Amino acid sequence: MSIDKKDDNFVVIEPAVSISEGHSDDLYNLASRVRTVRSHTGAGEVNYINSVQSVSDNQLLAEIGYKPELKRQFSTLQVFGIAFSIMGLLPSIASVMAGGLAGGPVSLVWGWFSSCIGILIVGITMAENASAIPTAGGMYYWTYYYAPKKYKAVLSFVVGCSNSLALVASCCSINYGFAEEVMAAVFLTYDGAVTVTSGKLYGIFAGATVVMAMCTCVASGAIARLQTVSIVSNIFIIILFVIAVPIGTKANIGHFNDGKYIFGHFENLSDWNNGFLFFLAGFMPAAWTISSFDSCVHQSEEAKDAKKSVPIGIIGSITACWILGFLIIICLCACMDTDLDRLVNSDTGFAMAQIIFDSLGKRWAIAFMALIAFCQFLMGASIVTAISRQIWAFARDDGLPFSNLIKYVDKRYQVPFNSVIAAAITSLLLGLLCLINSQATAALFSLSVAGGYIAYLIPTVLRLTVGRDVFRPGPFYLGKFWSPIVAWSSVVFEIWIILLEMFPAQQHHIDKSTMNYSCVIGPGTCLLAWIYYRVWKHREYIGPKSNLSDEDYKEALGPAVLDDIIMGMEP
Repeated sequence: MSIDKKDDNFVVIEPAVSISEGHSDDLYNLASRVRTVRSHTGAGEVNYINSVQSVSDNQLLAEIGYKPELKRQFSTLQVFGIAFSIMGLLPSIASVMAGGLAGGPVSLVWGWFSSCIGILIVGITMAENASAIPTAGGMYYWTYYYAPKKYKAVLSFVVGCSNSLALVASCCSINYGFAEEVMAAVFLTYDGAVTVTSGKLYGIFAGATVVMAMCTCVASGAIARLQTVSIVSNIFIIILFVIAVPIGTKANIGHFNDGKYIFGHFENLSDWNNGFLFFLAGFMPAAWTISSFDSCVHQSEEAKDAKKSVPIGIIGSITACWILGFLIIICLCACMDTDLDRLVNSDTGFAMAQIIFDSLGKRWAIAFMALIAFCQFLMGASIVTAISRQIWAFARDDGLPFSNLIKYVDKRYQVPFNSVIAAAITSLLLGLLCLINSQATAALFSLSVAGGYIAYLIPTVLRLTVGRDVFRPGPFYLGKFWSPIVAWSSVVFEIWIILLEMFPAQQHHIDKSTMNYSCVIGPGTCLLAWIYYRVWKHREYIGPKSNLSDEDYKEALGPAVLDDIIMGMEP
C-alpha cells in the first residue's frame, strides 16, 4: 500500500483501505481527521462508515456524523419489542380482518402466509442497511448516502417526508382501530343501544393520541421497559384467545369449520375478478399488520450494540408475527360463522367482536375487546415513540419546519419532548380524514403502508446501483451472492405492494365516496415535497449535517482507530 501526500489536507490511499465490499479509495484528512470517502460509481463524497470494525456505539455514531444525544437504554429484546408492539398482532388482525375476508378464508389464510414471505425479504434487506448504518434517521440518511451527488439532498428530503408521513398515518390507523375497539365494547355492553358515529370515533382517537404522547414523554428507560410490558401483554392475549375461543366454539356452537373450508373456500364479496382480489384482500392484512418495522431503525441511537440489535429486532418481529399470525387466522377461520357478509357487516362494527360474541357470549366478548383495545393502546404508544425519533432526526438535519424547536433534546431526561408533541399534533391533524367517510379513513391504513414502502424502496435501489461501492456491510450481511438477490427481490415486492395499496376496494362505480385516497395523498406528498424542496427548502436542507467538531470526532474514534483507517489496516 502506498500513501501519497498531495498537500497537508489531502491523502490518497490505495484500495486496501476499503473492506471487501467497498471500492472507494480516496480518504480525506481534514484537520488531522479522516472522515469521508469518494465513490467511483456515482454517489459522490460520503462519510467513512465501517460498522464491522467499530468497537463502540459512540464510535460508529461518530463515523455516521453525530454526537450521542439520546440515552442508550434499549436492549435487543426491547428493540424487538417496539416493532412487535407496533405490529400488535391480535389487535391488528382485528382491525383489518374484515378486508381480508373479502375473498373468503382462502384470501385471509394464504394471503397472509404468502405475503409474509415478501415482507420478511424486505425486512432482511432493511436489516442489512441498518447493520451497516444504524442511525435514527434511517431511510432518508441511507438515501443521501447512496444517491447520485446531484440528487442527494432532494431525494433524501422526499424520503424523509414520505417516511414521516407513513409513520404518522400508522399512528392514525392504529388509534382509529383503538377507537373502533372501544366503541365495539361499548356497543356490546349496551346491547346495541349506542350509535357509532365518526365524531365519537375521532373523539376517542384524539384522546388516545394525547395520552399516548404523554406516555412517550418519559425517560428513555421507562419507554424501553414499556416494550417489555407490551410483549408480555400481546403474548398473553394471543394465548388466551387460541384457548378460550375454540373452547367456547365447541361448547356454544357445537362444531368447527373443517380444513377444506379453512384452507380452500374462496368467496368473492367484491366486483374484482377472483385472481386480483386474492392479492388485494389477501396481502393487505399482513402488509398493514407487519409494518413499521423501521421503528427499530429509528431507535438506533437509543439501542445498545445497535448494529446487531436493530437487525435482530427487525427480522425477529417479522418472523414472530408471521408464524403467530398464521396460527391466529387459522383459529379464527375454524371458529367463525360461514356467513361472511354477516361478519364483515356486523352491527358491532368489528368482525372480530362478532366472532368472539358468537363463540363466548357477551361478557367474554366485552372482556376480549377491552384487552385488545389495551394492547392496541400500547401499539399506539410505541408508534408515537418511533415517529418522534424519526421527526427528531429529520429536524436535527433541518429537514422540517421549526426544526430548531423540534430537534431540542432535554438534557436531564435525554428525551426529545418537542418532537413527541409534534408527532401528536400531526397525527391529530391527519386523523381528521376519519371525519369524512369510511374510504378516507381506509386511506390512513393504505397510506401507512404505501408511504413506508416508498421510503424502504428508494435507498435500497440506490445502494444496489450508484452507491454500490460505498456500501460497507455491517455484522448482518448475506454475502456477495445472496445479498443482491434478496435486495432486488425486496424491490420487486415493494413496488407490488405500493401498487396494490393504490387500488380501491371495488372495481366499478368509483366516486368520491368509494375511491382510495391513498393514490392521491401518497404520490401527492412526494411530488409536493419535491416541489417544496426546489422552491424553498433547498436553502435550509442540504442533507445530513454532522454536529461533531473535529475534536469530538477524534475523541470518539481514538488515535489508534484513526491510524488504522489511514494505514488501511484492520483494528
